[in-house]
Amino acid sequence: MDMEKAKTLFLKCRSIQYLLDRGLTIREILFWLTAMGCLLPGMTAPIALSMGLLFANLLGHPYTKTGSKATDYLLQFAVVGLGFGIGAEQAFYASKEGFSMTIIAIACTLVLGLILGKFLKIEQKTSFLVAVGTAICGGSAIAAVSPAIKARQHQTSMALGAVFVLNSMALFLFPPLGKFLGLSAEQFGTWCAIAIHDTSSVVGAASQYGNEALKIATTVKLARALWIIPVAFLSAVAFGQGKGKIKVPYFIGLFILAVLANSYLPFVKLIAPFIDRLAHMALCLSIFLIGCGLSRKLLFAGGLRVLGQASILWIIIAGLTLLVVAL
Repeated sequence: MDMEKAKTLFLKCRSIQYLLDRGLTIREILFWLTAMGCLLPGMTAPIALSMGLLFANLLGHPYTKTGSKATDYLLQFAVVGLGFGIGAEQAFYASKEGFSMTIIAIACTLVLGLILGKFLKIEQKTSFLVAVGTAICGGSAIAAVSPAIKARQHQTSMALGAVFVLNSMALFLFPPLGKFLGLSAEQFGTWCAIAIHDTSSVVGAASQYGNEALKIATTVKLARALWIIPVAFLSAVAFGQGKGKIKVPYFIGLFILAVLANSYLPFVKLIAPFIDRLAHMALCLSIFLIGCGLSRKLLFAGGLRVLGQASILWIIIAGLTLLVVAL
């Protein structure tokens, strides 16, 4: 055995020994116990988010370096899993009904967002990221467009912080508002999909309104999320960055495959309820992890002006969408 191989083997042995000898801290034990609580029957998205927020701001997230990627993968699994509970005809109908409203909402949000940003004297790229996050799908859209326009880290953080604050509020506000206004499952699902930023909050809010609302909201939301691709390309051109670097949401394709499999493959229908249940559990756990990542520093990174822009924009778009849906 040569020296290089011996050195590699030695390092592997040391890393394994480190894992075996390393004990869990009290914070990590509490984290895992709380996370397992999110898998219990009756757990809802607002409760999971509240647990995450409290844990992050009282005890601190023990896995800050790896938590973000784990959350993304878990949420994507949850969304794809929900596809096994949706029929192809229902998905096509929901996408068709929400298509025109999605285009109008995206265009109006981007224009209004830039106008508000200029009025509030916010950096153009920060203002644009807030508008993109509100128009399409929150943090995912911001993460996709940021490298395309070569935004700086503090600009991305400010936009993410503002959007995450409003996402958290949506989980608590939308379901009781929908019930108070007497919205049907179809109306509420469409409203959620257009008016709430992140996929996690859309699915979390709709899940409290019933299975029908959840199916409609998930389908319309993912159809809306596809606009990340053209908007990111156009953003790169508008900001003089050429094609830039764009993150494509590939999990949307897996969601479509799950819907088709559930509709046309008989054996899939036998296991679909089990996958759907796992998806709901994964959703609650991912929302808990999202809450764990929302420290005070991130939530208020943008200050009052950026939060003000995001809030005004969100209220206008949510209000106008509600009027259209309710008519």
